[in-house]
Amino acid sequence: MTPTPPGSDSTLPSPAEPIAQAGEPLPSATADVAPESDPAPAAAPMQRESPAPAAPSDDHALPPPQDGWQRLPARAIPLCTIDISLSLAVVFAIAALIVGVLNFGRHGALPSGLAGALFGAGIGMWIGFRRYRNTLWKLDAHGFAVRRGVAWQRETIVPLTRVQHLDLKHGPLQRMRRLATLVVHTAGTRHSSVAIDHLDADDAQRLRERLGRQLDLEDDEAR
Repeated sequence: MTPTPPGSDSTLPSPAEPIAQAGEPLPSATADVAPESDPAPAAAPMQRESPAPAAPSDDHALPPPQDGWQRLPARAIPLCTIDISLSLAVVFAIAALIVGVLNFGRHGALPSGLAGALFGAGIGMWIGFRRYRNTLWKLDAHGFAVRRGVAWQRETIVPLTRVQHLDLKHGPLQRMRRLATLVVHTAGTRHSSVAIDHLDADDAQRLRERLGRQLDLEDDEAR
């Protein structure tokens, strides 16, 4: 028999052996070991969704002007083209009618007149669109400015101190399309008034209020 080392008790269980209660089976060696959880699947790489293309706006179909200049709203295009289109359609129709009668007799008058009217209307629409595209305005510390012209550009600046009174006009077609004409009457300048047609009605109202406040300030200072 192997002698028991002093200080040890042979009746005590070994630390590595679990203590079994009476009538209970010894637990399995793997019972206390938590099952190894499966590694979490790697997260799928996030795909950056490309932003949906913005719907084209009528008012921004053309590149925006620079240096604070504002363009007329796109609703003004028909009104900018209708007057010159009708005028050129009539002129070209009469000219084509005469040419048709001289060359083809009475039977060629109507087709020639219609062709001339369509041709004149097309040219008028092109000129009117160019006029719309090249009509700009802005209001800054220097005053109210209007720029017009296609081949020859003309810029008119009305200093705030020169404004005498303001008119806001709404024609029947302008009311249908929420447009207005602003007329700025001036004093001591080359032109007695400056008018800009087919402004957005809200913009025209804001311009009149802003320029009107300047007039009120000048009246208060004069008293």
